[in-house]
Amino acid sequence: MPKIAIISASVRKGRKSHNIALYFQNYLTQKQLAEVAMIDLDAYNFPIFEERLRLMENPTEDMLTLAAEITNADGVIIVTPEYNGGYPASLKNVIDLLYSEWKRKPIAIATVSAGAFGGSQVITSLQFSLWKIGALMVPAMFPVPMVEKAFDDNGKPSDPEATDKKATVFVNELLYWIAAKAGMEG
Repeated sequence: MPKIAIISASVRKGRKSHNIALYFQNYLTQKQLAEVAMIDLDAYNFPIFEERLRLMENPTEDMLTLAAEITNADGVIIVTPEYNGGYPASLKNVIDLLYSEWKRKPIAIATVSAGAFGGSQVITSLQFSLWKIGALMVPAMFPVPMVEKAFDDNGKPSDPEATDKKATVFVNELLYWIAAKAGMEG
């Protein structure tokens, strides 16, 4: 069974994107599609990094744990809100902390917004940043518009049937790239 890390990128008070991360955790676990590691950036409370992890003299245990979670994952789902057309500094901070850990790692992106476009403006800049450091960007998206109405605080969608249908396409694409990468290495 593949291992998928889910990164919940927002550290804002009252964040709603974490509900989508919880949804994916439940979806993958209940359907027995993957082992799941939840990486909630709000739980880490990282400082602004001044150097890449591999060049730090005394990295913290949290930094090493994060690096290990990404390294050990076969694929990653990033759940990010859109803030003024971009993604949160907490996510950029973590992307830039690591380097080799992202290399050839299949990554799928779920975007979230309070508006009607579901975070579609953030996808290009986030994909480009990850592509620049060698990640395998999965060509499937999971936009969530009107997030306050779409999911409750436990990750339960307001329209489970439609959400699961959309998630199936999204997750299957990630699983395809995980299997393709394993086939190339094996």
